[in-house]
Amino acid sequence: MHALWPALRQSRPARAVSPELVALHDQRADVPTSAFVDLLTQASEQIDVLVYAAVFLHEAYPRFNDLLRERAAAGCTIRIAIGDADSPNVQQRGKEEKFGHGIESRCRLALMHYRPLIDTPDIEVRTHGTTLYNSIYRADDQMFVNAHVWGVNAYGSPVWHLRRSEEGGGMFDTYADSFNAVWATAAPIEEH
Repeated sequence: MHALWPALRQSRPARAVSPELVALHDQRADVPTSAFVDLLTQASEQIDVLVYAAVFLHEAYPRFNDLLRERAAAGCTIRIAIGDADSPNVQQRGKEEKFGHGIESRCRLALMHYRPLIDTPDIEVRTHGTTLYNSIYRADDQMFVNAHVWGVNAYGSPVWHLRRSEEGGGMFDTYADSFNAVWATAAPIEEH
C-alpha cells in the first residue's frame, strides 16, 4: 500500500483528539441550556451565534435578551445570524428533518425573539439563507459547535466544545472563519 500511496508515509501522524476539543456531547439535548448561558455570560469581547433558529435559548432562559444586552453594555460585540424562513435552504432543511414547515416557523419565532435587540448598540442581528452545516455559539475563545445531521433535528445531533489554541489555525479558527463567511452574506434585519 505504501508503494501506491507514498504520501501516506510522509504525512504527519494523526492525533487521537484535537487539543482544542474540551468536550464532545452525543446530542445537543445532553448539554444543559445553562452551559450555553454560562459560556456566553463569560464573554468579554465577542459573541457570535449562527443558527437557523435555536429558540431553545429563549424558551429555556427567558432573560436571554437581557444577557446579550448586559454583555454588549460591558463592551462585547455581538453578532446573531438566524435563518431566513423564506430561504430555499431553510425550507429544504425542514423537508430533510421531516418536520415540514416547523423549521420555517422556528426561524420566524427566533426573529420575533431577537427583534427587540436590533437598536441595541454593539448588537447586530441578520438573517441568512445559507445551507447550514452546523450551528455556532461563540464566546471569545470558546465555542459550542452543534453539527447538523441529515434528517435529524439539531437537538439530536452532536455538539463539541472548542477552545482556541494559542497557535491558532485549528478547528476553532475554521469554525470562526465559517461564521464570518456566512455573516458577510447575511442581511440586516429591517426595523418595523
